[in-house]
Amino acid sequence: MEKVRFAFADENGEDEFFVLEETMINGNTYILVTDSEEDDAECLILRENAGSRNGDSVYEIVEDETELLAVSKVFEELLEDVNIEM
Repeated sequence: MEKVRFAFADENGEDEFFVLEETMINGNTYILVTDSEEDDAECLILRENAGSRNGDSVYEIVEDETELLAVSKVFEELLEDVNIEM
């Protein structure tokens, strides 16, 4: 599993996440990330923003419930052994 470092938009810190999967839906790129390699880890779905800084991708947490539900179902299909609970 690839581990990626994310810097916060306000430039006050950073965090590392494991990228479980990436997909594109309706022209938007989404990634499923987790903070741990454990079985019952917390995960986030991030959407890539159109704008970028210094050649780096900019992601934001998907918070819209409809979008979150739709994208989580796609990730569950891509990763057959993953169950995403909300």
